[in-house]
Amino acid sequence: MYSTLNSLQRKRYLFVCINRRAADNPKGCCAAKDSEAVYRALKEEIAARGFARLEARVCTSSCLDQCATGVTILVEPDHFFYGRVAVADVPEIVDGLVAGRPVKRLAIAADQHVA
Repeated sequence: MYSTLNSLQRKRYLFVCINRRAADNPKGCCAAKDSEAVYRALKEEIAARGFARLEARVCTSSCLDQCATGVTILVEPDHFFYGRVAVADVPEIVDGLVAGRPVKRLAIAADQHVA
């Protein structure tokens, strides 16, 4: 039974924070930094390259607790974050998925994580 479940999973899941907070919130939010456009562009690019069925799934997320580095994307099962992502970065992120390596300039280092 579990082998059937595994066959339905994609290799990677990309969670794009689209959390929205009040404009006066000191943490800010990814939505105010255009995360919904990043989400749409990433979803379209994954689909256009034929990756949506088996390779990668792009999902929205509420807060990922990385507000200072938003727009934030969590890549699973690789367990790392991309930060300060713009729509213009999307093709490079998908190229990284194709090549099997993260885009280092966008990856949030462990010492940059906000708890």
